[in-house]
Amino acid sequence: MSVLLLGGTAEARALAEVLVGQGIDVVSSLAGVIEGPRMPPGQVRVGGFGGADGLADYLREHAVEAVVDATHPFAARISGNAAAACTATSTALMRLERPSWAERPDASDWCWVDDLAAARIAAGERGRRIFLAVGRQGLAELADWTEPAIVARVVEPPAVALPANWQLLCARGPFPVAEERALFAAHRIEVLVAKDSGGPTTAKLDAAAELGVAVVMVRRPPAPDGVAAVASVAEAERWLAQCARPR
Repeated sequence: MSVLLLGGTAEARALAEVLVGQGIDVVSSLAGVIEGPRMPPGQVRVGGFGGADGLADYLREHAVEAVVDATHPFAARISGNAAAACTATSTALMRLERPSWAERPDASDWCWVDDLAAARIAAGERGRRIFLAVGRQGLAELADWTEPAIVARVVEPPAVALPANWQLLCARGPFPVAEERALFAAHRIEVLVAKDSGGPTTAKLDAAAELGVAVVMVRRPPAPDGVAAVASVAEAERWLAQCARPR
């Protein structure tokens, strides 16, 4: 069968490895937002499709039988376009989404908010030394935040200029808990602001819990209606096997 894998996440790379190993015709699509991304095995395309209509054209042109949306939980526009394109072309669609951090025992102690604007207010109420782990694109919404001392960590520098009260750290994880603990202690961090990306990489959350750092967590955007979802590569593999069976 022919599979389009909307990727960019660790789960997408792991699924691509499985499918390539099985000899399945899979193309991994990366948005191209980050330079030098970790590439999955097999065929890869980089760049957008031109919205839902462009994606629908691609699905028809390449006779794609199934789409796996394994993008970041906050890539709402891409997920919405995938849902619309698959509906328009009657293409099977499944969402591979890592589990939320809301299931952690300490998640009930966090301040949950709906967006970065609310996160900014909540963080300011809880401390004066802020650690931002919201991604490069998220920093643009907060770049006029000049009052507290802010440490922001991203994989690549943002396109926007940052105020003098910010310290920018460019690094690619995952990071061990001991390293996160030392970072928070060195900068005397009082509040961690993060998005509910989910998954097993939780070192910053573990360090915050150990040091008593307040956590402000941005909730995920709602998923498109009617899209089947799984939480593991194994489940995604089983779903694709069902799609491949003769009807």
